[in-house]
Amino acid sequence: MFTSIMPDPFNKQVTYSLSCIASKSNIWYAHFMQLSLHTDYALRVLMTLAATDQHLSVDEIAQRFRISRNHLAKVVQGLQAAGLVETFRGRGGGMRLARPAETITVGEVVRRFENLDAFVSCFAAGSGCVINGMCGLKPLLSEAMEDFLARLDQRRIGELVPDVRAFRERLLREPQPSPA
Repeated sequence: MFTSIMPDPFNKQVTYSLSCIASKSNIWYAHFMQLSLHTDYALRVLMTLAATDQHLSVDEIAQRFRISRNHLAKVVQGLQAAGLVETFRGRGGGMRLARPAETITVGEVVRRFENLDAFVSCFAAGSGCVINGMCGLKPLLSEAMEDFLARLDQRRIGELVPDVRAFRERLLREPQPSPA
């Protein structure tokens, strides 16, 4: 939340959500460094498959993480299209990693699922920004994005599960009902 520094006429502070403020601008600061749910789900699927030696279904993973099966199915389609998972139909079907976890970088997954061209509106071709080429914001943010992705490229999916046994035990426990 963002709190204004200007009091309202009744001498109270006014609170606005960042998304409300951002929607009044062509620069979406509210989404700065926030990964989409699809990226989050993709990383969870890959970590889960890296920690298990079984074929797992979309339903099983969705149930374990208590997330939408439909959203997860779209993510798995993207993972399959990117060559990161293999899927199998029928009895004993499910999915598994298409490559060893040690060869899949976090940066690769983020690039696949995030729209990095829209990080700031002036990144997009033909954005029409009147100060394009005259300000230092675009190069600074471009450099920061490159640094961010370079850091993610240094980490492999397998590294995100340092204790495979504990991860698997936690994940394979019977799911508890969601609190009411």
